[in-house]
Amino acid sequence: MTKLLKNIKDVVQGKAPLGSLRSSKWSKIRSTHLNLHPTCAVCSGTKSLEVHHIKPFHQYPELELDPNNLITLCESKSYGIVCHLAFGHFGDYKLSNPTVQADSLFWNKKLKGRKK
Repeated sequence: MTKLLKNIKDVVQGKAPLGSLRSSKWSKIRSTHLNLHPTCAVCSGTKSLEVHHIKPFHQYPELELDPNNLITLCESKSYGIVCHLAFGHFGDYKLSNPTVQADSLFWNKKLKGRKK
């Protein structure tokens, strides 16, 4: 998917407001983050990974490239949910979850400890 189409898709889904442009360094930062954190913080999945901004990019553009403001979440529907949407955005990409790190850790432990 081209960068322009990705930006349009993000705006339509509510992931980014119209006019928000990523830094030219974002692709490298995203790649580095995924190399260091290659699993979803909630379900430990490895498919359809997204790098989520803990403090939203459109509200805190100065934190866009800050590694401490990033967490890996997936969109793979593991366990029947989209972790990025559910935990990162409370089910609506226009919202943000300020406790995404603690919530992800809590649910990751619960999912790992479940009995089959």
